[in-house]
Amino acid sequence: MARTAVAKKKKAEVIAFNPDMFSADAGAGLTNLGTEDLAMPFLRILQKTSPELDEIDARAGDIYNTVTKEVINGSDGCRVINCAYRLEHIEWEPLGQGSKAPFNIYPAGTALPDTFRNDDEKDFNDYVVDGDGRYLERTAQHYVLTLDGEGMTQQALVSMKTTQFKKSKQWNSALKAAKMKDSKGHLFVPPRYAQIFRLKTHKEENKKGSWFGWEISKEGYIDNANLYAEAKMFAESISAGQVNVQHQREESKVKQEEVPF
Repeated sequence: MARTAVAKKKKAEVIAFNPDMFSADAGAGLTNLGTEDLAMPFLRILQKTSPELDEIDARAGDIYNTVTKEVINGSDGCRVINCAYRLEHIEWEPLGQGSKAPFNIYPAGTALPDTFRNDDEKDFNDYVVDGDGRYLERTAQHYVLTLDGEGMTQQALVSMKTTQFKKSKQWNSALKAAKMKDSKGHLFVPPRYAQIFRLKTHKEENKKGSWFGWEISKEGYIDNANLYAEAKMFAESISAGQVNVQHQREESKVKQEEVPF
């Protein structure tokens, strides 16, 4: 009877992980991506009416990254560099109608359609005349770089509207009021992207209800040349119109006119 030869399996060689194997191919497969292929993350405050609370492990007052789905404790907050700012009036269709994308976006300085307010004190929207229920939201757009504990950065957008619009004005005012001295002792206003801030959240309320809003505090100036160069490059790309933002309406589990913020 012939003996059947049984091949012995060789034990797979285990190769220790080394990040250099990634760095050797840095950027491979990503060089053909343009702004139309990428989504700008929004940093949003989760409210008690946010549908995300039914899907993720988070609570009202936490900060939510819409692309990475990362949840940041609102009491701890996150560190950011405010690189650029834009004021826009965004026209939305009524909740539940049309797409989640804006009907129109009006940059600062452009003519706006005629609007009106309803008599209901709960309703603070500016409705477009003959617009079939469409409404305008004055929106302050702050383009930021987020910084994690290891110094890694990510581009993001912080939108402030309604009750939070005054926070935007205060943030802009603080940036413009900053002063530094050069090597000759002359005072100057540093660029917008020279400072690091911490964004936290805290509870706010008025007669219409309660919600969580932004709390902004300055931590200091950038002390890393590479980080400063990255912030400057991000700011310049926004000025050049190279950053594409895909706005989407923030969903709520209640009617739009019942949201107090």
